[in-house]
Amino acid sequence: MNRRITGLLLLAGLIALGCTAAGCTDMPTTSGQSAPPTGQETPGPAAEGAGNISAGNNRFAADLYRQLASDPDYAGQNLFFSPYSISSALAITYEGARGTTADEIQSVLHLPQNESLRRSGFAGLDAVLNRGDANYTLRTANALWAQEAYPFLPEYIETAGRWYSANATNLDFASNPEGSRQTINRWVEERTEDKIRDLLPAGSINPLTRLVITNAIYFKGTWVEQFDANETTEEEFRVAPNETVQVEMMQRTDEDAIYGYTETDTLQVLEMPYAHGNGTELSMLVLLPREDNLTAAEEALDAETVAGLRESLVRERVRVFFPKFTLETEYRLPRALAAMGMPTAFSDDADFSGMDGTEMLFVSEVVHKAFVDVNEEGTEAAAATGVVVNLKAAPGGDTTPVFRADHPFVFLIVEEDSGTILFMGRVANPEGS
Repeated sequence: MNRRITGLLLLAGLIALGCTAAGCTDMPTTSGQSAPPTGQETPGPAAEGAGNISAGNNRFAADLYRQLASDPDYAGQNLFFSPYSISSALAITYEGARGTTADEIQSVLHLPQNESLRRSGFAGLDAVLNRGDANYTLRTANALWAQEAYPFLPEYIETAGRWYSANATNLDFASNPEGSRQTINRWVEERTEDKIRDLLPAGSINPLTRLVITNAIYFKGTWVEQFDANETTEEEFRVAPNETVQVEMMQRTDEDAIYGYTETDTLQVLEMPYAHGNGTELSMLVLLPREDNLTAAEEALDAETVAGLRESLVRERVRVFFPKFTLETEYRLPRALAAMGMPTAFSDDADFSGMDGTEMLFVSEVVHKAFVDVNEEGTEAAAATGVVVNLKAAPGGDTTPVFRADHPFVFLIVEEDSGTILFMGRVANPEGS
């Protein structure tokens, strides 16, 4: 299967989710603050903030897609990620950034500069995404994982909890980094129905880690117009002009196959909605180039064009042939995010004084994993993001070197007066011969 095509399809679906949620207004219950009664809308700024957050998220989604698509490391590969998961984790990171560091993150994420709109916008969207629906499962969660006894500013911890529902849990990164990593990974697994495992890879947490910010998102829904598994057939899928692979192709060609549809000179656009009750309406938006070249679809991935295509959809009968597929992706994002315009956060010049009152913290890693399965019944998708914040090498203090020969090494036996090497060797396995 053409990996980039399938990645594009699901990215477009997530963009549609963000656009659909743009009018959300409910606010969550926070510490010391009451939520409005069920069914009652929050004041105007919350709705306005949610709209700004959704628009910014969609712009970030298109920017990150283009960055990853142009990366030689991903040439010809599937792309699939949750822009909302990444935006949420980095927005909490942004709350502790100052100066140039903050300016760069704000620009890359397209965050509202107005503090009230930004915070109420994220809170409103999170409340809507988590309010539940009898016909599908959709939930998202944030969390802070802080080094115990480290003096984080109370206002930062309170902001993360109140506006992002990111409650802080103390861990001992300094003396038990591996155990801490496993604790965080278990939290992610539980909130993604075990679809995202080992979010934080081995070595990503070390004794200098002071904070990890996580987001997890999970979705499982069924199509309004489900495909009949008996109609699914083995068919060819073009991965290049002269190359095909065999795929399981689902189809809906009956008179009840009514979908939102539009087309342009270069694209066919199909909207496949998921069944819902009283919750947010969700759908997958598919941008299919008329030719094999993906350029036409990728050029349409700006927020304004996507919004225009959605507005032009007309419900009509469409003969639909769509492949089944499952994708699992993993990204380490510092290089991509730096290239997009926020390099300072990953450098010794980083300023996260809004977290601890010092300029001794920097982002050492941003990891993201995503999963999606599309079949005759519907779609299951999950993603998680981890932002690892470490302590910079501190001036002063204990500068005693640590030499821990717990990995392969080379050794020499030298005659001291002349410096003559008498013996030389390498230890790859001390238990070997």
